[in-house]
Amino acid sequence: MMLLLSGLVAVLYAGGIYLLFRRSLIKLVLGLVLLGHAANLLIFVSGGLSKGKAPLVEAGAKVPPEGAGDPLPMALVLTAIVISFAICSFAIVLIRRVYQEVGSDDLYDMTDEEPA
Repeated sequence: MMLLLSGLVAVLYAGGIYLLFRRSLIKLVLGLVLLGHAANLLIFVSGGLSKGKAPLVEAGAKVPPEGAGDPLPMALVLTAIVISFAICSFAIVLIRRVYQEVGSDDLYDMTDEEPA
């Protein structure tokens, strides 16, 4: 299962980087979304998968029960989701403004020079 998830992380990163290098700004946002999902899955997989109990500490105990999942990767993924949502929202607003000014989402239409 870990090998399958590691492969999925690699595919998401590859797809995200590929989309970042495209000319269209819409594809750039989709690449950012894929990179955000890849980062979330990487953090989740690096924490290890367990089918144990919830990481809740009972009253009077000082540590979670044996076999409980690690709460740190879960908290990091939650934070990464919020950050990636904010970055994508900001990028969409910038792209909308650029489209209003230029009239196109093609990067070559935004310069006076012709592509090589």
